[in-house]
Parts: sequence; C-alpha cells; structure tokens
Amino acid sequence: MAVLGAAMLTLSGCVSFSDQDQTREAGKFSNNPVPDIIAPKTPDTPAEPSEDQQGPPPTGPCVDPDNAVIATCLASTGGVHPADSEGKTTYVAERTTGKIIVSKRYGPQRVLATIPVDASGDGGLIDFAFSPTYGQDGLIFALITTGSDNRVVRVAAGDVPKPILTGIPKGAGGNMGSMYFQSATELIVATGDAGSRAAASDPSSLAGKILKVSPFRDAGRPQVVASGFGGNVALCPDSESKTLYVADHGEAGDRLFSVDKNGPKKLWQWDDNPQIGGCAASGGVIYVAMTRARRIDSIAAPTAQKPTVTNPAPADVAKRFGHVARLAPIPGGVQLATVNKSVPRADVKTYDDRVAIFNPPQPTEDRM
Repeated sequence: MAVLGAAMLTLSGCVSFSDQDQTREAGKFSNNPVPDIIAPKTPDTPAEPSEDQQGPPPTGPCVDPDNAVIATCLASTGGVHPADSEGKTTYVAERTTGKIIVSKRYGPQRVLATIPVDASGDGGLIDFAFSPTYGQDGLIFALITTGSDNRVVRVAAGDVPKPILTGIPKGAGGNMGSMYFQSATELIVATGDAGSRAAASDPSSLAGKILKVSPFRDAGRPQVVASGFGGNVALCPDSESKTLYVADHGEAGDRLFSVDKNGPKKLWQWDDNPQIGGCAASGGVIYVAMTRARRIDSIAAPTAQKPTVTNPAPADVAKRFGHVARLAPIPGGVQLATVNKSVPRADVKTYDDRVAIFNPPQPTEDRM
C-alpha cells in the first residue's frame, strides 16, 4: 500500500446531505488528464525517541499499556490505512463521526477530514482512499452513508463533498463495504447487500457488488466486476501477486474469495459463524479478522503449485483487543482496528476503540 504524508491540509466545513444532493451536477469531473503518479511523501511526524530519551509514559484513561496500540479513544471505526512504511502511524476512519484521524502511539491525534454521514445501523464513514496523486490534488475519496443511500464522494479542502457514485442501496444493516485505487484512474468499490441477498444477485442493483469506478470524470454507471456478496464486504488486494482477495459476511455465511476476470472463486468458508469484519493480504498470507469470534485467521495464499487453501492459523485476540474488524497490511503483519463500541454487551475499555500493530502466527503449509 502506498505510504502517504501525514502533514496534510486539514479539510473542514461540514455540510448537510441536502447540500450534497444540490451539488450533484457540480460533482461531475472535467476531462482534464490525470497527472502522472508521483512518489508519495513519508509522514511528517516526530521521530521516535531513543530509549535513553524516553521518559515515563503518559497516563490517563486514553492510554493503553499495550505497546502495540497506536490510536486510542476512537469512536467505532471504519477503514484503516498505514501512514508510514513500518505501520507505526495510522490513518483511521471513525465510522460514526465521519472523521479521518491520523495517530501514532503517545502522539497527538489530528483530524484530517470530517465528512457528514448518517451513522445509523452499521452505516457512516465506511472506508476512504487517498487519490494516487494526493501530493498534487489533495483529494480523498470516501464511501459513506447518507440519509437516503450509500455513495462515493470526493473530498477536497474548503469544498463540499462531491458525489461521484450515488444510489448504492442503504439498509438498516448490511452497509459495510470497502475501496482502493487499482490504478490512477480506477477506483475499486465493494458494496454491502443492504440486508437483501436478492439485491446482491440483481444486475440492476448496486448492492452486494464489486464495482470499477472512474473517479476523475463522469463515466455514468460503473462497471460491475463481481456480484453476490454479503452485508459486510472487505477488499484485500495483494500488491505483490496482483491478486484481489475479498472476504464477506452475510446471510450466505463467512467466505473468502479471489477475484479475477472470470469472476469470484470461493477459496474458503467458515462454518462457525465468526463474522468476518476485515481482511488484508501480503507476503503470501491472507489475514481475516473475525469480529464475533474475536480472532484473526492467517491463510497461506494459493499458488499454482498449491491452489487449495486449508488450515487457517487462528490467533485469539479477545483479551488483548476484543472485537476486531478492518485490517491493513504492514511488514510482517497488520494494523487492526477494534469495534468494541459497536458490539452489544462488549467489554469496552476506557481507551476504546483502538488501532494496533499485530503480528499473527503464520499459517501451516499442510495442504489437502
């Protein structure tokens, strides 16, 4: 995943949903060519003090004693993305407040952007992605819930969010999706089924789909890449193998797929209803977060020599982190985001919700 600078212009100015709808025409993009992708900057964050420079750690209700935790006291989370090459800094979405926050351990948290959302049910600020040319255009793209639908918007400093894809069905649940830039001109968006398995299979509906969106111009209806996904869909592209993996949770169960030009291929299904909340892929391993079961499973990615995946290696995170959802890959492991504030009867700590660095056990090499 590309590393983006943390010294970014804060976006401000909340608007109502009606304001967004009134600016629908203003949201159309020009036909100006997309600039070449530039090398991203490293985050402008204070250097980590050496051991002999460190004083006693701060205290207070928002301090988690776990050294792996890099963000605390968050509202319930949505998407999470590393902000440096080692994953010691994070960008995280607060699903229920619409804020995108940058944070590191013991460092001040900064609000990068605030986007108006409807956070009822499991909606809100679901995920976000930085423009591949962020250093030039300062644009953030977000998958959000409004009072009438789920949609993708473009966010720029000093401007109202501009809709680029509207009309994604919204339900009382089943709104969680995911997004990432496949290239400078291709935004891949996964949408939840909004509580309707039939809608996920309906070609006329944008629910339960993986879509290819043209973010910098008005291209009409998006291309449907794959269909039939559940109410919580997580995209986990492997940048090394160029393979897209997709994990979902819904009426059909908890499943892991690979997706190519031939559509989705199911790799694994869990029968214990662990409630998939997120996934990440790197280094030949697919990591899948289980929200209800409070664990992270590691699976050896399929290869031409070993095309069948078996025997996930589970890591129990119940006592350490609680309920986990979205994941992002970092060297040797993942950044994980907790959702304890969204789970009924969860053991919520004073420093929840959190983002942490985690190194799951590697999967077994045994194959059927």
